[in-house]
Amino acid sequence: MHGDLWSGNWLYNNEGVPYLVDPSFLYGDRHFELAFTYLFGGFSEAFYQGYKNVGTIEDYFDDVKPLYQLYYLLVHLNIFGEMYGSSVDSVLNHYSKIK
Repeated sequence: MHGDLWSGNWLYNNEGVPYLVDPSFLYGDRHFELAFTYLFGGFSEAFYQGYKNVGTIEDYFDDVKPLYQLYYLLVHLNIFGEMYGSSVDSVLNHYSKIK
């Protein structure tokens, strides 16, 4: 996986070909990275449709998306401070309500 796939880490060349930049490579469940794409502004609907054209989004994705986002939110909380605290709390509260 790219490992840092947010809207600020891709760009287009003069012909409109997209490129990914600033990778932080890792191996894992592709849904982990997909969950990250929904943070910090997300991507266009065309991106997600393209994703669905090349890979299946498993039924469990909605269940694990907040948990997968928690890692990145904790990193940002550590680096940038309490401005990410409410997002971390929201994820923790989400899972504390599941029985």
